[in-house]
Amino acid sequence: MVKKRFDQRLKSISSQLWTKIAQIDELKGRWIAGVQLNTHVLARLKRSTLITSTGASTRIEGAKLSDEDIEKLMRGLDVQRFTDRDKQEVKGYFELLENVFNAWKSIKFSENAIKHFHKELLKYVQKDKTHRGEYKKTENKVHMIDKEGQSIGILFDTTKAYLIPKEMQELLVEWTQEAFNEKIIHPLLIIANFIIEFLQIHPFQDGNGRVSRILTNLLLLKSGYLYMPYVSQEKLIEDNKLDYYMALRKSQKTFKTSKENIIPWFDFFLEILFQQSKMAISLLSEENIEKILSVKQLAVWKYLQTVEEASPKEIEQKTKISRPTVNQIIDKLIRLKKIERLGQGRSIRYRKL
Repeated sequence: MVKKRFDQRLKSISSQLWTKIAQIDELKGRWIAGVQLNTHVLARLKRSTLITSTGASTRIEGAKLSDEDIEKLMRGLDVQRFTDRDKQEVKGYFELLENVFNAWKSIKFSENAIKHFHKELLKYVQKDKTHRGEYKKTENKVHMIDKEGQSIGILFDTTKAYLIPKEMQELLVEWTQEAFNEKIIHPLLIIANFIIEFLQIHPFQDGNGRVSRILTNLLLLKSGYLYMPYVSQEKLIEDNKLDYYMALRKSQKTFKTSKENIIPWFDFFLEILFQQSKMAISLLSEENIEKILSVKQLAVWKYLQTVEEASPKEIEQKTKISRPTVNQIIDKLIRLKKIERLGQGRSIRYRKL
């Protein structure tokens, strides 16, 4: 059934989407051919991405911890003002994603792996102790979550609990694994289709969105998109959360009808990966980063290359750029993994990676 539906979906893919896939693969090739960063820099980038991705992925689901709070937690420091559940979810996601980044070659994509991911994701969350690693036994709905962690509406209805084992078997074993093995369909289309079907089935009582993003990282790494640990896809999704919700809703409401339309989701998925690919390439050389920065952004970046570290006030004084603009530029350079933040509050400083 899944194969028949997907074969029909393939017929609706536009030339623009095929062009986007070709662009992503061209950047993938440039990354593989051009990586010249030393292991120390790559390790720092990976650590930064783990923190950024953990923060973004958990905030999408309603958690409120900032990246700075997460870094403190991972260093063993307590953050008193947040709930135990938030901190438990963050710790589980960080450790699971770190394991995927470090051991993706040896992780087999299977139903057991998906259940194990769910168990590891929630291993610190006491509330979810009874259903870790197990498919849901009762019905649930998918809600859109705002910045305050509150539901702003139902996104879509999910698969009935009693049908989940059958639908997961059809999706994973009878289509996705077979499609990867046959190597006929482009892997990005296989991954995008698997993720939206997985989210539609919504096999677990909680944690489905986070598991889907862990699986996205794993499958893209296994398909040769080796920059996943160095640029956060989760952050790009968080920054475009409304578009993420809308793409899911527009596509999933047509599923199992006579006029299925997966294009909104494919378009969103590929655009996020395209942006991630471009950011990865920008890490490779100064020439590339200079092409994507404005004059003021470049001035801040060049100044930070001349000093060990600098405060926002020092950057403002040396570059003659207003503080609000400096703050915006700093945020962009952090997202590009060109600089990192040190300290907090009045003692905050920045240095190049």
